Amino acid sequence: MGNQTCQAERYIGHMNDDPGTAKSPKKARKAPLGIRRRHVLIGAGAAAGGLAITRVLGLHHFGDLPTISLPGQTPAPTIDWISPLDKPEAQVAQLLRRATFGATPAEYQQSVKDGFKTTVDRLIETPVAEPPALAGADDASQQKSINPQNLISWWLDWMLRTPTPFAERMTLFWHGHFTSDFRKVTLQTPFIYWQNQTWRHNALGNLHDFLYQVTIDPGMLRYLDLGTSTGRAPNENYSRELMELFTMGVGSFTEDDVRNGAKALSGWREPVTQAMYDALVLRAQQQGRQPPKNLTPDTVKTGVFVQQRAYVGPVKFLGVTKQWDTKAVLEQILAQPATAPFIVTKVLREFVTDQPADAYVKRLADGFRKSNYDLKTLMRDVFTSPEFLAPTTYRALVKSPTELMVNMAKSIEQPGLARAIGQAGQGQGQTLFDPPEVGGWPSNASWISSNNVLERVNFAQATLTGIAKLPAFNNAHLTQLDGVVSPATAQLLNSSPDDATRWLILLASPEFQLK
Repeated sequence: MGNQTCQAERYIGHMNDDPGTAKSPKKARKAPLGIRRRHVLIGAGAAAGGLAITRVLGLHHFGDLPTISLPGQTPAPTIDWISPLDKPEAQVAQLLRRATFGATPAEYQQSVKDGFKTTVDRLIETPVAEPPALAGADDASQQKSINPQNLISWWLDWMLRTPTPFAERMTLFWHGHFTSDFRKVTLQTPFIYWQNQTWRHNALGNLHDFLYQVTIDPGMLRYLDLGTSTGRAPNENYSRELMELFTMGVGSFTEDDVRNGAKALSGWREPVTQAMYDALVLRAQQQGRQPPKNLTPDTVKTGVFVQQRAYVGPVKFLGVTKQWDTKAVLEQILAQPATAPFIVTKVLREFVTDQPADAYVKRLADGFRKSNYDLKTLMRDVFTSPEFLAPTTYRALVKSPTELMVNMAKSIEQPGLARAIGQAGQGQGQTLFDPPEVGGWPSNASWISSNNVLERVNFAQATLTGIAKLPAFNNAHLTQLDGVVSPATAQLLNSSPDDATRWLILLASPEFQLK
């Protein structure tokens, strides 16, 4: 990229032995973390008016710093750093930030040793590891519901400990795409718990199979009302969101397609577990009623198709008139030209850039279609595309609260923070298993407001304060920030009196909010 050193970039590769980039910190008496937090807020520009998104994205102009021109950008933007993605270790670090939840020092070092290509292969090809069962979740009923905090902590704990972090990262992505929430699904069934497992099983499989499992998933049947849809009274909710939000996008179908799709998809009902059945019987007895005579427990963890509830007769759906079943409906959707670009765009906005070029989307969509919608092929094409490591993608995305806090826990090697992360998620706008709407959570710039930034800093401070012994800071600025920081962050790190302060500055820095 040419000269990688300039006044607007601080590449602090050796804080203790390079007086030209970062001074050796002076020994000083430890100050309370509250004082350090105040300094961090002022230094990061988050106090009194909040942190503007342009600054979080590295686009703020510091005084009279020179304008830096990145290749391919006109006019030249004003930024606080230059992309280091011509360096192998920075390429690996970007992959770990986006394809996983960041890395511990040991994970980072091993991935750098393996190299970018080998790390991509390992992340994609390693068989998905299953989390341990959540005690009691399979037997959830009206008598004994799932505790939401236990459910959230269960998944976060696995994010922190799993040997296959890419699978968990993809599970989170699909959780925000094929949305359901525990409020409507309720915690008096195992459905929302099962859904998490279903998304994990299919996260790197084939979209044909995945869409079918999404459609007959008990949580989805309840969340979008397909479980109560019949041929006589079809419910349009799932038919609409299946096309609009899950596969094709606005403008690629008609209202007639929604109505006829609802007819074609009707006939499914939710399963009834033994525990749910027992609870119904007990409640009937307590109320002096007879138990339901035609109801028996199911042995499956999917919806149950009842032919008598289905619509009989031909309908016209996406240009074809015939008698449909669920699989045929989904295959017709996958055959539409809008589907592959829609999915690819959603993936690229999550893992590469918020504004993917049309040619980039088309190239990957063509490959996705040719692979018969193989998700491993798509993700390999994403991570090995030139665009993934282009200078303009460096720190171009904002970490979601879950990504940020799990990354924090991994960076300071604290895998026991699952419950604290779960509790802090609500204040930062991301409660797992509870997206705000059927469209999922916001992304990138939408995560940043003055309140959210303060919540992020508060979590970092509270976490560091509660740890009896922090790991040595050492080269954390290299493993976590590629050694590339703004002048403000460099100044704060250089003047820090101890490791606790350095960790707070790093975790609360604008640079750490980005991926």
